[in-house]
Amino acid sequence: MLVLIGASASGKTEIAKILIANYKFRKMVTYTTREIRDDEIDGVDYHFITEKTFFKKKNKKEFLETAVYHDTYYGSPIEGTDFYKVIIVEPKGANSIYKKKIPNIVFIYLETDELIRRVRMLNRGDSLSDVETRFKEDRKHFKKSRFKHLDYIVNTSKNTLEELAEIINNIYLAHLSIALISK
Repeated sequence: MLVLIGASASGKTEIAKILIANYKFRKMVTYTTREIRDDEIDGVDYHFITEKTFFKKKNKKEFLETAVYHDTYYGSPIEGTDFYKVIIVEPKGANSIYKKKIPNIVFIYLETDELIRRVRMLNRGDSLSDVETRFKEDRKHFKKSRFKHLDYIVNTSKNTLEELAEIINNIYLAHLSIALISK
């Protein structure tokens, strides 16, 4: 499984989409208690569940990691953690997943210059106040020292998204080859 970690506008979501479209990756569909949006499909974008169901799953230890954002619960399932699955998580989630010791998992931190991230956020339509809020939160949460484990750090500042997806795919394949040889 490939775990992508990065601050806002580091490219993680777009890179994941390219990995899914052009390589053998599949999205790890996570769970949420929020309402489904008009453009979303249950089981594709998220598994939309009630809080009651969420806590049943959590109590049964069916999640790799869980998080709460704006009074909404999110959880990544243990089931389905296999080769060529890609998941995007925040630092707490990455550390929780690392503790589970899942075989053949690769953690890649996407590092990006702040100026480039700021331009990306403004270009995608984020308000200046939202950008400032995200930067403040990201500086607090996305320090590399907060992570218990990172396999690779990829700087996303200078390459195209397509180039970055190819680089990450090659890292993933090389990592798996080394893991299989060492067994």
